[in-house]
Amino acid sequence: MAAKFRIAIIFLVFGILCLLLFKLIGSELDENGFLREPFFLIPIGWAFLFLGLASFLWILLKKNKLH
Repeated sequence: MAAKFRIAIIFLVFGILCLLLFKLIGSELDENGFLREPFFLIPIGWAFLFLGLASFLWILLKKNKLH
């Protein structure tokens, strides 16, 4: 059964890692006053979280339909 959820777990872990990395890397102002931050990690993290949750729901709904 764990093999069915492997891709969903991978998506969730990647999503959490992206959001944690955003917090750990942080942001800073350079000498010209520009904000430097890894903003791309936020939408990628949320997309991975959404894919992980959607995968879990898909697997659970397919399982309930078959039985």
